[in-house]
Amino acid sequence: MLIELPGDGVTLRADLEGPPDGVPIVFLHGGGQTRGAWREAVEAMAARGLRAMSVDLRGHGDSDWAPDGDYRMERMSNDVRAVAGSFSQKPFLVGASLGGWSALLAAAEAPVSPARGLILVDIVPRVEVEGADAVIHFMRSAPNGFATLEEASEVISAYLPHRKRPTGTQGLKRNLRHGPDGRWRWHWDPRIIDDRNRVLPHLMTPRFEAAARALSVPTLLVRGGSSKVVSLEGAREFLALVPGAEMVDVAGSDHMVAGDQNDAFNVAILAFVSRHLT
Repeated sequence: MLIELPGDGVTLRADLEGPPDGVPIVFLHGGGQTRGAWREAVEAMAARGLRAMSVDLRGHGDSDWAPDGDYRMERMSNDVRAVAGSFSQKPFLVGASLGGWSALLAAAEAPVSPARGLILVDIVPRVEVEGADAVIHFMRSAPNGFATLEEASEVISAYLPHRKRPTGTQGLKRNLRHGPDGRWRWHWDPRIIDDRNRVLPHLMTPRFEAAARALSVPTLLVRGGSSKVVSLEGAREFLALVPGAEMVDVAGSDHMVAGDQNDAFNVAILAFVSRHLT
């Protein structure tokens, strides 16, 4: 389905599954990912009667690129509010990394929160700079793309050595686009990591902390047990900012929790949502 955003004519592409009258839950991927990152989670939520949506953020996947190249947090969080407002009832928001920061601001900075609940996936106001920089370094690692899918697979495997390597390369086509020059490039606008758009933790942390303090909806943090982006200290600081917030530590997962341990991730999400459906 398509979601037309107000303001600049950008249209987002989304997948929607589950009964039309189900409680909505929206999945928002991290920077450089696409809605395909949530495919198994969306299917699991829909099977439990939820109206599950996964969205390509602006500049990612099959969604439009910003005409002016603006991907700052104000624009991203406004997009999340627009997506939430496309439902007849407030949705749960599930956001990983960039999608999580966007969801946090969307849920907390509006006069009335557009969210029924918030689930942050391995992202908090204060992240570990070294871990966050590693993500940006990976995103910048192939500015000219790849000659083959196999070449891209090698780079991904080196970045995610803990994850079992896929037997084939067809799944990579969800995250890569084939250019007219025959090369494969990441399926996102490279301007997302321009200096103007890059989220600098030391500048944004105070705003994220203020948003956390302002949260008024049930909140869950799902941390990767081996995450280099969210430390236990950073997670505890977040829980102190949000009284009543819950946390699940998913063993055997790094920053991309759903991709590393999808079954455990789904169990944690469903348990939280079930407790807050009424």
